[in-house]
Amino acid sequence: MSEIVRCAWAISSPEMTAYHDKEWGVPVHDDRVLFEFIVLEGMQAGLSWSTVLNRRPSFRIALDDYDIERIAAYDEAEHERLMANRGIIRHTAKVRAVKQNAQAFIKVQEEFGSFDKYLWDFVGGEPIQNNFPTLADLPVKTDLSVKLGKDLVKRGFAFVGPTIVYAYMQAVGVVNDHTTDCFLHPSNCKK
Repeated sequence: MSEIVRCAWAISSPEMTAYHDKEWGVPVHDDRVLFEFIVLEGMQAGLSWSTVLNRRPSFRIALDDYDIERIAAYDEAEHERLMANRGIIRHTAKVRAVKQNAQAFIKVQEEFGSFDKYLWDFVGGEPIQNNFPTLADLPVKTDLSVKLGKDLVKRGFAFVGPTIVYAYMQAVGVVNDHTTDCFLHPSNCKK
């Protein structure tokens, strides 16, 4: 029996492997999950994904299971509560961005009916399937991530630069960047 080949980044820990195998690159259409990943990708800025992933359960608890309406109404006491929480990333600007992004997210939902519709319209409703042979071949940003990032900033979002947005697009399956040797690349999936 041959060993399963995964994207090179996915083998650093059991948590990273599980995330790679079950979530990364899988199309997401649930607004709550789409919001969760905006928060998590913004928190990653300057940090490793494993740092964020290890704190993911704490973020879910601290942020009321990503109740967007509730987060949008957070006051200064909630900000202080979050800043005192050792289980999450306690970067003032990133923590403040969570509320700001919840408010902007709600406005997008009101305008488009859902954040899902807004996001997936950028790719015509279908994931972009890339065919990169190695991790080194993956871009850190694309023209689309620049375009989406600019639109998100225009709509009031924070921590949505083109590199963060590209990682977000990968996380929620708008882009499928499993390397061509990975068992999850479509060319390797049994039909």
